[in-house]
Amino acid sequence: MDLATVIGIVGAIGLVIMAMFMSSNGDLAMFGDGPSTVIVFGGSIFIVLSNFTMSQFLGIGKVVGKAFMFKIETPEELIEKAVELADSARKGGFLALEEAEIPNAFMRKGVDMLVDGHDADVVRATLLKDISLTTTRHELGANLFKSLADIAPAMGMIGTLIGLVAMLSNMDDPKAIGPAMAVALLTTLYGAFLANVVAIPIQAKLELRKDEEEQNQRLILDAILGIQDGQNPKVIEGILKNYLPESKRGSDKEE
Repeated sequence: MDLATVIGIVGAIGLVIMAMFMSSNGDLAMFGDGPSTVIVFGGSIFIVLSNFTMSQFLGIGKVVGKAFMFKIETPEELIEKAVELADSARKGGFLALEEAEIPNAFMRKGVDMLVDGHDADVVRATLLKDISLTTTRHELGANLFKSLADIAPAMGMIGTLIGLVAMLSNMDDPKAIGPAMAVALLTTLYGAFLANVVAIPIQAKLELRKDEEEQNQRLILDAILGIQDGQNPKVIEGILKNYLPESKRGSDKEE
């Protein structure tokens, strides 16, 4: 579980609720409004649905899960595994890699292509295509929440205008002014809340996931091509360490 995502979003929601509680003397019911909820949450969901296909929209649960539950190897772990594979291939040939334990599916696919004897151009093209498709899938999830972040405030504004129209048309009835004003203000609140506390943080985290996985896959691609080219494991390690922050690369002597 990604604690940063959980703590960040839950903490923000908690602070908003605390502010509501303190400003209303404990009466949170005053911040609840049926028409505002329908306009912002219901309207936003339907507009997002119209921007994507039904299958893409129905996969939103799986997309959200990547923001909260997503396990990915560190570059250091991948480099260590790549050096191990390079050493095995140097000693026993590509067939020695066939029984190697490789948890990463992308690396496993690359190694299998080496074992099957594919040319370097074929390996490169195939793995680059996989990287492109993976990036596209991540971008789809991020774009879905970007769409929600754009739409929610707009739906809040629509609700505000509805509330103002209702208020102005009932100026002669003081009892109707209060509920209409509540719709006008709460829809703006709901729209800002949905966009800034929920949609934007999840979008940002999904974009981070995309960058992390793309970097790992490009590291693996360089490793696979280095192994296929028969490079020395130490040389491969030095090349792959360029993917690490400078502070984690170690000294030239260590490499």
